[in-house]
Amino acid sequence: MITIQKKDNLVIVAVIGEFTLADYNEFEQQVLYQSHFEGEANLLFDWRDMLDYTVDVAWEEIKFMRDHGSEFNRVAIVTDDEWQAWGAWVSNLFTNANVLVFHNYEEAEEWASDSVNS
Repeated sequence: MITIQKKDNLVIVAVIGEFTLADYNEFEQQVLYQSHFEGEANLLFDWRDMLDYTVDVAWEEIKFMRDHGSEFNRVAIVTDDEWQAWGAWVSNLFTNANVLVFHNYEEAEEWASDSVNS
């Protein structure tokens, strides 16, 4: 399950439980709407409560970042999980966005909330 919030140019996506392909498709629709109608966005992924994700989500994330990664300035990922941090690093290979992994939510939100042009 996911929740999606928007604060100015920041899109916050929190994953709770298993991250499924249906959840990822919902995320894609929201974020593509944001970038298409409102311009470049920053993303904040809160993966602290994510228990698992399906293989098709991992593949979809790589395709999405390859195709749309240039539409984002900053991508912050909040997690304590080593595998999720490694996955973020892999995604970073396919995007021009500045991707950082954080352990502290407030620090991640502050960094990701900075101006799109910074």
